Amino acid sequence: MFNNLKRSTIYKLAAKAYHRFKSSKYLAKKGTGFYCPGCKKYWKNFKPFPQEWLQGLTNSGWPYKPEDAETLNYEQYTCHGCGITDRDRLYILFLEKMLDRHKQHSILEFAPRPALSGFLKNMPNVMHRSSDLFMDEVDDKLDIQDLHLYNNNSFDVFICSHILEHVTDDLKAMKELYRILRPGGFGITMVPILEPVTETREDPFVTDTSLRLKYFGQADHVRLYAKQEFINRLASVGFKVKLYTVDDFGKELFQRSGITQKSVLYVVEK
Repeated sequence: MFNNLKRSTIYKLAAKAYHRFKSSKYLAKKGTGFYCPGCKKYWKNFKPFPQEWLQGLTNSGWPYKPEDAETLNYEQYTCHGCGITDRDRLYILFLEKMLDRHKQHSILEFAPRPALSGFLKNMPNVMHRSSDLFMDEVDDKLDIQDLHLYNNNSFDVFICSHILEHVTDDLKAMKELYRILRPGGFGITMVPILEPVTETREDPFVTDTSLRLKYFGQADHVRLYAKQEFINRLASVGFKVKLYTVDDFGKELFQRSGITQKSVLYVVEK
């Protein structure tokens, strides 16, 4: 068993070394190209959105184009180094701006992504906790519709990114998010928003994965939100909803970080 663990560690270290070597050719001189707020490095470019995913959507009959998405840079999607996506880069820019460095913040991240989680865990003023129903390496295995392990007003911040479109009862999940957030706290609450969609599309009887891909954009999605309906549902459980755009960050920062000028960050407050 010890030898197996040792071999596993060696393989992981070798894989990391190979990744660093492979990605190094995309590094740019300091102050040039794109800047990743996740790994704090400059890159000639970011990786584009996987072409096979886009082709799968097209083949399913999905009627929308990548540029219809409100917050998606399909041309500059993930970082060569840390693998962080454009929307997670946006979250980091916001958190760096909003979190008081002289104060401790408790942050709950749902369905954690390694690059974003790594960044949060390295912040000295952040107490990070993770939650998901299906992922193994999380602190708490919970359904977002039933966060019974957490008391009322437990967290200063939560990050709920591209999760609510997966759950059966999104209003129940939103009520739970409101319950666990401390007064004065905020939550990053994001779902896929497409500009041409003006009415939320959901049907519990659509269970076939190919039809879900066609109508909702992913095989495990149960709805496709319209922008105003998403805002209205969040507000209906008590949240104050704020939308942060390029006007709040600046065009230069968005461009340098590989974030499209029309990207919108949805933040709820209690």
